[in-house]
Amino acid sequence: MDFDLTEDHLRLREMVRDFARSEIAPNAAAWDRDGTFPAGAVRRMGELGLMGVQIPEAYGGAGLDPISGAIVVEEIARADASSSVILSVNNSLVCNLILKHGSEEQKRRILPDLASGRKLGCYGLSEPGAGSDSANQKTRAVRDGSDYVLTGTKNFITTGSEADVAIVIATTDPALGKKGISAFVVPTDTPGFRPGKPEKKMGLHASPTTEIHLENCRVPAPDRIGEEGAGLKIALSTLDEGRIGIGAQAVGIAQASLDAAISYSKERTQFGSPIASFQSVQWMLADMATEIEAARLLVYRAAHAKTRGGRYTREAAMAKLFASETCRRATEKAVQIHGGYGYTRDYPVERYFRDGRITEIYEGTSQMQRLVIARGLLGE
Repeated sequence: MDFDLTEDHLRLREMVRDFARSEIAPNAAAWDRDGTFPAGAVRRMGELGLMGVQIPEAYGGAGLDPISGAIVVEEIARADASSSVILSVNNSLVCNLILKHGSEEQKRRILPDLASGRKLGCYGLSEPGAGSDSANQKTRAVRDGSDYVLTGTKNFITTGSEADVAIVIATTDPALGKKGISAFVVPTDTPGFRPGKPEKKMGLHASPTTEIHLENCRVPAPDRIGEEGAGLKIALSTLDEGRIGIGAQAVGIAQASLDAAISYSKERTQFGSPIASFQSVQWMLADMATEIEAARLLVYRAAHAKTRGGRYTREAAMAKLFASETCRRATEKAVQIHGGYGYTRDYPVERYFRDGRITEIYEGTSQMQRLVIARGLLGE
């Protein structure tokens, strides 16, 4: 068993880290303050091959493995969580879904623009009445000749106001329940497609989150992804990929918090000594570092499980659960070490604390991850 990254992984990490430090980190606080979508950074990430990390080169991607995907998200998140979730959603919930479930024509037509960053994707599963209960879909897709007509509302859609392409999950046959749900790829310039105004969120201010309104959107039947009725299965299997990405994001935010706490504890002096010399601070730093390393290994383990093929639902749920809760504990400790300054926007740990909280909620709450893990253990 080898716990070391390959030379290729190390080179990738160094490249992404240098890019994130030089082009993303210096702007992150301003993007957060002003709620500015980082369009330039997204474009540069596309130019570097980061918007389609695991997409084969034949479809315009970088053709790298799932561990590479986790490394990329972590390093971007270490600089700016908003940029990392934009990157993660485009990769895991959009590009990888089309790669795994789309037709050859869909892959060749859609993936090159998404993988290059020329276009951006969003993922529409959640609805006002369908959060954790993802089978409770009210958005309808009614067959009309050679088209489907989509009507309904999706909410909490990352980059819903900026995306060019949306994955939309909708009910095609309500009588079939879970087996009557289908998946579609919908260009956002389709007549009747309208994003709502951005939500006012605690964190991730540079990543707009909106509702999506579909009013008699006419979608050609060839833009259905997979078989009719396979939509929920497609959506839930895609969340396994998304959970690896959010786990990596959580690790990146947590690592940034540790970096900031170490730096501050060496500079801040109380009672004539740097607070880094106090055992109480040292123990907090030690706990942070240990949990972050464990979370990172769980994320890599889930990514490796994906590489092997077959199901990796339990591994992804474990990684996402532990990494997101580690992120919360690490950001709390970082604020505590900074004391009163950690509660101000003069230091980045305040932003890390706000941004990190969502990792326990989206892509499935911590409670849902525990349910997924328990069901796997019990053979359900």
